[in-house]
Amino acid sequence: MTALAIETAAEGGAVRSAGFAITADGSYAARLVCDEGGGAAWFPERWTLDGPEPYAVPLPGNQPEEPDAGVLPMADGRVLIHRRIADRHSFALLYPTGPATGELPLGAVDAGTDDLTLLPPSPDGSCAYAIAAGPDGTALWLVAGGAFGPELVARLRGRCSGGVWLDRTGRMLALDRELDGRTKAVVVDLERGGEVTELLQITEDSDDRLLLADADSGLILIRSDAPGHDRLGWGVLGSALPVRFPECLRLADAAITPFAVQPGQVLMPESCAVALRIDAAAGTWVGVWRPAGRHLHQLPAPQGWLAGSGLWTPEGVLRLPYATEASPCAVHELPAPPDPVPAPPPAPAKPAAARPVPLGQAPLTGRRPVPGDR
Repeated sequence: MTALAIETAAEGGAVRSAGFAITADGSYAARLVCDEGGGAAWFPERWTLDGPEPYAVPLPGNQPEEPDAGVLPMADGRVLIHRRIADRHSFALLYPTGPATGELPLGAVDAGTDDLTLLPPSPDGSCAYAIAAGPDGTALWLVAGGAFGPELVARLRGRCSGGVWLDRTGRMLALDRELDGRTKAVVVDLERGGEVTELLQITEDSDDRLLLADADSGLILIRSDAPGHDRLGWGVLGSALPVRFPECLRLADAAITPFAVQPGQVLMPESCAVALRIDAAAGTWVGVWRPAGRHLHQLPAPQGWLAGSGLWTPEGVLRLPYATEASPCAVHELPAPPDPVPAPPPAPAKPAAARPVPLGQAPLTGRRPVPGDR
């Protein structure tokens, strides 16, 4: 539904937040919050999104968290927290217990000097993964959902980043791997010991990254410099058709980043609505685009939007989480605008009447077969 969004939001200088993630089913979200009015203490906050009204539950621990701590919501309502202490990375599950916060330690990973980052929420909602990327390779870890604490799933060649789930079971994970000076998206099969296969290679010399994928329709959003410079493009998983780079997704002096794809459009990738974050000197706002429509709608974002986060309903309503001093936990619903109806092509000139030819004299060569003809 959504990828991790790293953003700082403020309302009157009172509250800041970093990191916002939503579960694959859209039930829960989590972020790290700093209440500057209460001593600048950072603590996790869980949002419940599947009820009549969204609401937030603070999950402070016995001591304030570091501002670089990572949080990830789980499908059962608990929140995974990732804390870094020197070269060790510890993980725990947090949950509300009346006025206090319960904590279930999961163990730690010694990643040395390698960067370790949480991946977007797994589609199954019960597991969480992280990658530790170093100069000589990348380690893929199962940090929640295992039987005995963090488990090493695979060691991959190259430096990996990103993270996009390709199915609804949490088996197929796409990563962007930098190897031999080029970055290509690859697929890691978690049920085959981390077996790696290539996913994107538009040209041998291009950098091809996967940004989003929808399991229902097969629609994928990519970024590649194959056209000569970095461009947003789209394609369909398993299709023989080439990747396309729409002109409408090129804006002067603005960066465009897709963050959510409309689900439920089975076998209809061109009908999927895609939500995009648009960043420019004038600020940040929302874009909505469909492959079939070839038109980019630019819409204002709600005040306090946790920029880069949100999810679609199957009916085509974009839900954007936001937080202000007046509404510290809220969701703005934005129906997808209809695409302009293209003007019909001009009617062809009426051909001159031809003299009928008897069937026995009709030429039978030079005809194009019609699909279905035998």
